[in-house]
Amino acid sequence: MLTIERKEGIAGAGDAMEAQGLGSSAPLDPASCSGVWVFGEYRGGALATVSLELLGIGRELADSRKVALSAVLIGSETGDAAGLLIGHGADIVYRVDDPSLASFTDDAYGAILTALIREHKPEIVLAGATAIGRSFIPGVANILNTGLTGDCTELSIRAEDGALLQTKPAFGGNIMATIVCLHSRPQMATVRPKVMTPLAFDGDRQGQVIDVTPSPAQLASRVRVLERVVSEQDDVNIQDADIVVAGGRGLDSAQGFTLIHKLADSLGGAVAATRASVDAGWIGYPHQVGQTGKTVAPKLYIACGISGALQHTAGMQSAETVVAINRDKNAPIFGMADFGLVGDLFEIVPKLIARIAERRKSWGKS
Repeated sequence: MLTIERKEGIAGAGDAMEAQGLGSSAPLDPASCSGVWVFGEYRGGALATVSLELLGIGRELADSRKVALSAVLIGSETGDAAGLLIGHGADIVYRVDDPSLASFTDDAYGAILTALIREHKPEIVLAGATAIGRSFIPGVANILNTGLTGDCTELSIRAEDGALLQTKPAFGGNIMATIVCLHSRPQMATVRPKVMTPLAFDGDRQGQVIDVTPSPAQLASRVRVLERVVSEQDDVNIQDADIVVAGGRGLDSAQGFTLIHKLADSLGGAVAATRASVDAGWIGYPHQVGQTGKTVAPKLYIACGISGALQHTAGMQSAETVVAINRDKNAPIFGMADFGLVGDLFEIVPKLIARIAERRKSWGKS
């Protein structure tokens, strides 16, 4: 474990917000800062799952610091999203709902969040390490002249001084680094999806919704979204799947993933892969699970031809049930598997597919 003390400020982001008169400023006075904030990412008419996960860890951090937990909701026609945020742990929701915010742009969303942070002075700001979070949160940190740790997998409060300990993979996933922002506020981090656990929804929970009207300058954007096209990245939804079947180096070639797809289809699951198989060009990056890929937490994870290196298991260790298939009885993956099958996956997997088909037929008759 490596511990790093981060200096104030980051470079190379926030140009668009500077054009809106939100030029870089001195960090907020730590003595004046209080509260934990979560950016409630709203897209496609729904809250991103990672936002609810962040409220779970945000509640722990806020309770540890004995402060309020707030969420910032930016979008258009957000409906009952504010109520969902409160039901999942938020005490306060700052809602910015405007037709101009229907499509995400870095400069408008960044300008609004920056202005809210300057006004209310939270000590911690969290966002999902999603395409949106990674796009505009660094610019906000730059304008505020504070530190930002990206792609965190663990967060906690240091008891002696209340500093936020931000842990993330470093050096290609070979070590875990814990980063501390000592002197500047707010302490900001983006967090990898599926590594935190959301709180159960409580429909009786009470909170405050504060509607914020953005200024014309904050809504101004140099970008106009003409069309949204669903990419392969959006279509491959392994993070929300209850069943994931993953293939590794033991598949020997891209052809091996044909078998993995068949097993996943028979179970109604999604296909995942190790970094080695992605690097080999056998399958696309949106399927990659691990420290440099996605993190998943399905009810069932079937690892086929996967040795169990830390780089991969860090991305699936929260699975409820793990089944490992590997010809090497000493493979590390068996150490974390609930069920293990030692043998040739090209013999075992077809038998599994056939047995599943038989079970489905018997269920149909009953």
